[in-house]
Amino acid sequence: MSTIEPIRKDVQHPAQVKKYSASLRLWHWANTIVISGSLITVLINSTLTDDHSTSSFMKDELNKAGATVTADQAKSVAHALSDKTWDVHIYFGYALAALLLFRLILEFFQLADQKFIRKLKSAWYQFQTTKQNREAARHELTVKAIYSVFYLLVFIMVATGLFLAFEDALAAFKSIRHTVKSIHGFCMYLILAFIAAHLAGVFLAERKESKGIVSDMINGGGQ
Repeated sequence: MSTIEPIRKDVQHPAQVKKYSASLRLWHWANTIVISGSLITVLINSTLTDDHSTSSFMKDELNKAGATVTADQAKSVAHALSDKTWDVHIYFGYALAALLLFRLILEFFQLADQKFIRKLKSAWYQFQTTKQNREAARHELTVKAIYSVFYLLVFIMVATGLFLAFEDALAAFKSIRHTVKSIHGFCMYLILAFIAAHLAGVFLAERKESKGIVSDMINGGGQ
């Protein structure tokens, strides 16, 4: 489990705590809210507003109340309710796309020592050249590699999500809709796995030598 624990100290300067810009911290917490909201809408639509279970429930309850409702009518209402939930999911998708664009632009304007690409290259260089603190360098490189996969997954989620959201305008590519939807759903599970690993890593880090890493992402670190 130690492999997934984020490191609070700067690998190049072990005496210093990593710094996080206000823009990066804003992106981090906004991203947390948007991804959580998106996943919650998926959970709701697969449970509370599932077409089959919801239509049966509506039909039974309305019949008990004295109304005459057919199975098709109940299914139509349930489907409309499900569509409303998916509309919210789509809005979260737009927000995620905007945050991804913001993160890409931010990478160009971050201070040099806070750029993700530079940190990734630095971790690789440290791992390749350093003799001292080699374990820390390997650990930092592993964590940065996992974050790189996360960014790639978010990009795929956004790209496939936008395709599905604008599928009417992309009718010429209708033949690949099922494949795109499958990729979108599969990436969701991978992101869930990343979230679980990230939370576990942060929890473990807070209990060890990286205590304070959560507050660093709130106050900026470097203290």
